[in-house]
Amino acid sequence: MPADLPDDCVRLLDFQRGVIARSQFRAVGLDPRIIETMLRSSRWQPLYRGVYAAYTGDPPREGLQWAAVLRAGGRAALSHYTAAELDGLADKPSEVIHVTVGHDRRVRISREERHEQAPRVVIHRTDRIDAVRHPVRSPPRTRIEETVLDLTQHAATFDAAFSWLCRGCGRRLVTTEQLRAALHNRKRFRWRAEVLWALGSVADGVHSNLELRYVRDIEHAHSLPTAKRQAKTVRASRSQYFDNLYKAFGVAVELDGQAAHLIEDRWRDIYRDNFGARSGIITLRFSWADVTYRPCEVAAVIADVLRLRGWEGLPCQCGPRCTATASFGQAGLGPSIQRGRVSANTVESRPR
Repeated sequence: MPADLPDDCVRLLDFQRGVIARSQFRAVGLDPRIIETMLRSSRWQPLYRGVYAAYTGDPPREGLQWAAVLRAGGRAALSHYTAAELDGLADKPSEVIHVTVGHDRRVRISREERHEQAPRVVIHRTDRIDAVRHPVRSPPRTRIEETVLDLTQHAATFDAAFSWLCRGCGRRLVTTEQLRAALHNRKRFRWRAEVLWALGSVADGVHSNLELRYVRDIEHAHSLPTAKRQAKTVRASRSQYFDNLYKAFGVAVELDGQAAHLIEDRWRDIYRDNFGARSGIITLRFSWADVTYRPCEVAAVIADVLRLRGWEGLPCQCGPRCTATASFGQAGLGPSIQRGRVSANTVESRPR
């Protein structure tokens, strides 16, 4: 970096990862003629129109992010997948950089003006830019709760949208209360009712789409008792967690995802089941296919076992084609005749 640059300019370049916009020259006392000299000598390089990198070579990822948000100007903020990348919500960078600007901004970034290493920039608009933009984080980006909600709106399915809620809360980046408050301030929002219901489930310990399907399609749909999610049990100073525990009846329900289990995972499951048995807990284990394609049969199995353990309720039909009552009747316990819900005793939740 040239020694003759003003101190304010040097500090700004350090802060912005070596990137500066032409609109910032006057504020840091930089003579535009210096820029022309640097560009002609290839000591600096343009990244987008009016935005420059004060170095040669390939620009780093964060430098490109700074360049994109500076090119958008005004109160622009990195958003969506790019903000998720910065805040640890996304595990890999997206191929484009997402920037949100106010509705009063008209920004178009053409292919011709971009440096060959600079990604394409996708512009989003909002009439709440001051509210959604984080007040202190850099590069400028949307608040994490706004980022999560933005990503739910870009999801192709509700399951994909729910996974963003789980990821944000499961990684302790945001709370369900923050998401509810941010959602309240949005006039238009796809899946509003479903997301509000899902946030309640996340707050109760539901951490995945599979667990949400279990709660919605098996437990609630058939009026089974309400289990404690991520429940902790202790025996002889050793503790164990269960996906769903009906503590009052000594029954646990474990859910296995789509991926095939590694050998060590299978041994861990066996250990968990044996631990539960020694504590007087029967463990029922269901796969992703069971929960997704056979929820009524699963509900009947759980109802049978719960009644053997003292539950006095009866499952209900989730719809005219529900097979839960037919399967339930095979145990000699009679058909479903009422809709009711029994809550299991509360137990300690797994820390999230």
